[in-house]
This record gives sequence, structure tokens and C-alpha cells, in this order.
Amino acid sequence: MKLSAAVLCALVAVQAAALLLATVPSAQAKELEVGYYGKKCKGVENVVKWHVIKAIKANRRTGAALVRLLFHDCFVRGCDGSVLLDASSDNPHPEKEAPVNIGLAAFDVLEEIKAAVEKRCPGVVSCSDILIYAARDAASALSNGHVHFAVPAGRLDGFVSKADEAQAELPDSTHDVQQLIDNFARKNFTVEELVILTGAHSIGQGHCSSFRGRLSEPSSQITPAYRDLLNYKCSQGSNPPVDNNVRDEDYDVVAKFVAGFTSRVRKIPDFLDNSFYHNNLAKIVTFHSDWTLLTHKEALGHVVEYAENGTLWDEDFSESLLKLSKLPMPAGSKGEIRKKCSVVNHRLY
Repeated sequence: MKLSAAVLCALVAVQAAALLLATVPSAQAKELEVGYYGKKCKGVENVVKWHVIKAIKANRRTGAALVRLLFHDCFVRGCDGSVLLDASSDNPHPEKEAPVNIGLAAFDVLEEIKAAVEKRCPGVVSCSDILIYAARDAASALSNGHVHFAVPAGRLDGFVSKADEAQAELPDSTHDVQQLIDNFARKNFTVEELVILTGAHSIGQGHCSSFRGRLSEPSSQITPAYRDLLNYKCSQGSNPPVDNNVRDEDYDVVAKFVAGFTSRVRKIPDFLDNSFYHNNLAKIVTFHSDWTLLTHKEALGHVVEYAENGTLWDEDFSESLLKLSKLPMPAGSKGEIRKKCSVVNHRLY
């Protein structure tokens, strides 16, 4: 029986698609390992670090954004680079669009790093691994080297990115302590690790929409002078960003509203340290989810512990970031090495 040219072309296309899908490696195929790219792409970690340091020198906010991206990627579908994907026919509403992900940034830096790595080693290094390397290097730079850990690599980039999943999986800034504890427990993180990771709020910014409720909370939950400062900042636009750490605010603003903290104001912002815990005990933290840690006996004990011992927090934060970076993709997931971090290489369907 002879087949028409059209049918032959269709069969070839189907076979090609099947072959393409068959070559997509399983996310479980490789165990993560330190030095994974030692022979596959020699020097890749140095390339990432060079770009991260360059970006931070230009704008330290970029470092805080990279640290945040690690958490927001890995807490949803594991560390698969899904937070980096732009809207597409396969992912019409990606994680970037979730309200809980407002203000995510540094995507351009990761694309710049990816392009440099692709030029060096085409098709070898995943965007998800690049993100972990970059976040680690940013945390180290912002902490003057006090936060550091060896990154096990070998991750694949996922195909799925859904805003509703991010909204459901990520902790919300309005959550009470038990909601936070339950949220972190679903990812196998303890109360202590919840407190440790929340210490990252010593850097970065939040939008007023993320802490609107704080603007009217009672003095038992927020120092009135700091509440006045937040109200002032949020009146400056429709939904302006506000520094997470009062230490990073404009000196004149702090002097006007919280004069007792002017001695803590730094000319260089986003220094990753244990200042969050001091601020929280003084009730001058931005989010309700920050303050609520003080309402739980064990969590409060850890807040006090890390306020008193910054070196211990540096070490424990490093270990917690490492644990976070090992969160796996959902069982049975497929992955690839993206050519660009914002788009998949091909459609699955």
C-alpha cells in the first residue's frame, strides 16, 4: 500500500516528536553531587560568581533578589527553575504572576549568566543549578563570606510553571505562626528552620500590598513609631516597595519616625546578618508573618537564640539554604537543560 506524501510527513513528524520526548531525561536519573560539572563544564562556578559579584557591585539589591529566588523556586515543584519561566502556551500563567511572587527580580542577571555558560559549555548546565550557584554566591557576598556552602549540582529544568501552585505552596506574609509551621512542615522543615530562613528578611524589600494589615495592627504587635514609618512609606505611591530592614531606610525618614534607631542606619544596604532577630524582638519588622514568630514558644526561643548569636545563625542559615536547594522535583517529572532560562526548549504536548 502506498502512502501519500502528506501521510508520510505526518508519520515522520510523529516519530520525531516521540523520539524527542524519549530523550528528555528523568529528573530522578542523577543524584546531586558537589563538583558535578568538574569535567562537564570546568570553571562554571567561577563564571557564575564573577557575574554575581559584578551585578552586586552595580546594585546590592540584586543580591537580595537572587537569595529570594532560591526560596521561591525551590518551595514550588522543587529546585527546577520553574520560577524563571515566562508566560507561554504551555504555561499561560507562570509562577511569576502569583501575588505572593510580587517583586521577584534578577531574572536578567540569570539570563546573562546562562548565555555566558552556554557559550562556554552548550547544553550542559541547567538554569536551576545556575540559580542555586548564584543565590549561594549572593548570600556569601552580602554576608561578607559568613554564609557559604558547597552546592551539589545535577538538577534538570522543569517544564511546568503555574501561578496557582506558587500561591498555594509558598508561605504568605499574612500567615499566623501555625500556618507557617504547617507550610514548612509539608516541605520537611522544622520550626527552627522556619525561624532560620525567615532571617533572610534582614535584606531585600517588600511591597505595601504584602503588609497592608500591619499598618493598623496594635502596639502589642508593632512599635507605633515604626507603624507610622510604614504608613508614611506606603503613602508615597500606589504600591511602593519598602525596605524589609529599618536599618536600610533613608536616614532622614528613620530620624523622623524612629529616632532611636538612627545609629543603626547603614549607608550600604542589604547586609545579610542576624539583625532581623533584633528587629523582631523590638517589633520593628515589616510582615505579620515575621512578628507572629514571637507568639510561639519554640519559635520565640530561636528568635532570641539567633539575636544573641550571629555566628550560629550564619552557620545554620548556610545549612538551611543547602537543605532548601535539595528539594526535588515532583516524582516522575521530566526535565531538560534549557537554552534560555525563561523558555522551555520545546513543547511537551
